[in-house]
Amino acid sequence: MTQDELLPLIYKKDDKAFTLLYDMYAKSLFGVIYNLIRDKEEAEDVLQETFVKIWKNIETYNESKGRFYTWMLNIARNNAIDKLRSKNFNNNQKNLSVDNFVHVLEDPNKVSNKIDAIGIQEFVKKLKPKCIQIIDLLFFKGYTQQEASDELEIPLGTVKTQNRNCINELRNLLKV
Repeated sequence: MTQDELLPLIYKKDDKAFTLLYDMYAKSLFGVIYNLIRDKEEAEDVLQETFVKIWKNIETYNESKGRFYTWMLNIARNNAIDKLRSKNFNNNQKNLSVDNFVHVLEDPNKVSNKIDAIGIQEFVKKLKPKCIQIIDLLFFKGYTQQEASDELEIPLGTVKTQNRNCINELRNLLKV
């Protein structure tokens, strides 16, 4: 079934339409939500809330303002951001037991432990100290540019410029 065939059924609140909607879009919307939240159970909850909101608010979708998928994506993204900003979510993140992290240290197969599988850190070490610091924060530690700016106590624009310059230096070293 195509999106154009599905939309009229959703407007009529057809039960089969909800199942089709979920089957067609759940994986991609879950990916967007999970990328923001980084917690599978919370992301699944937000996905469910997203589909309920889509179903209940389908009348607010306006074809002339954009594609249906983009509209749903914005709902999913906004729900995920709302979850991230919620006090309950932040408190749960802060109050995690140390036991939750033991497996991270013990599991050598974790992706985070293989981040240097292609040997990129050896090339990064050849860069200027400032570049090493910025790339370490932004790429290996997952800081946002704003967080890196705060950590290094330099303006955000400087972080962006230095990051771009450092990546270009890294490209030259890798001859990419």
